[in-house]
Amino acid sequence: MAELYGSVRTTVRLLSEVESMLKHPSVAVELGRQGVNVSLAILGVQGLTAYIEGNRARALDDFSTLAEEIRTRLERP
Repeated sequence: MAELYGSVRTTVRLLSEVESMLKHPSVAVELGRQGVNVSLAILGVQGLTAYIEGNRARALDDFSTLAEEIRTRLERP
């Protein structure tokens, strides 16, 4: 992976902070009340981070898994 500079580096750092916040129990509880699966939210952040860092293959894998999981949950009665 190439070294990140400037606003890209800042963006990756902020996404890391978002990921950390999602792992906080109070955030997980609040999001859970809204029907948000925190594990999937974290996967989305990880996919976006990978994409921004230039790791397109990992981003594709993360986003494909995310889309499949969301689709499966939406199809449940």
